[in-house]
Amino acid sequence: MILLIDAGNTRIKWGVIRGEAWIGEGALAHAEVAALGDIAAAHPGLRRIVGTNVAGPAVAAAIAAALRGVGIAPQWVHASAERCGVRNRYDNPAQLGADRWVALLGARALHGAACLVVNAGTATTVDILAASGDFDGGIILPGEDLMRRALAGNTAQLPFAEGCYVGAPRNTADAIVSGCRNAQAGAIERMFRQIAHLPGARCLLSGGAAPQLEELLGIPFSRVDNLVLKGLAVVAREDAAA
Repeated sequence: MILLIDAGNTRIKWGVIRGEAWIGEGALAHAEVAALGDIAAAHPGLRRIVGTNVAGPAVAAAIAAALRGVGIAPQWVHASAERCGVRNRYDNPAQLGADRWVALLGARALHGAACLVVNAGTATTVDILAASGDFDGGIILPGEDLMRRALAGNTAQLPFAEGCYVGAPRNTADAIVSGCRNAQAGAIERMFRQIAHLPGARCLLSGGAAPQLEELLGIPFSRVDNLVLKGLAVVAREDAAA
């Protein structure tokens, strides 16, 4: 069995696989990181721990401390020039975020045609993956909550809005939520234009904010929960085969 860990800016997602089978998965707040030790101990026969971490060295250290009792150190995946059928065309391949890279590896395993790989969380990343396996670039923008916090923190009269999405809002809270969500969907749809003409082109949508975007997107898409974990599973299985 292999424990997979996706340490993001807000939560730590985890999954356990045995071969092709998923044994369990879940998510923890950063303050709950110690529970990873219990999760690992609950799966006797665990052989490896493979993960990504974009939350910084303090979180990485806390994860390692939580897992010390099982005697297996996490193996952190970083972006490289090529892996699992994906070629990294970033100007500096090592600079690409580990979560973006591993999501691309997961997307490649799920969809052989051109695709737009979207991870909507604290930040929203929108990446182009060609049918050839080339990662052709992508964008990063603040997630919806960050957009709302920026308005609340940098304007005199706009609150942190708890409104609803409305096509033509008639109150300030709805106007803020609708504007931020339209910005997310609009960025995704604009990026999709670059591959829309290609056979089988599709958007793979993941992340905690994905449900709020589903109803807005006017492009072919599939919802893929925990795409980074699925990419980590691809990496772990390839390593095991090697």
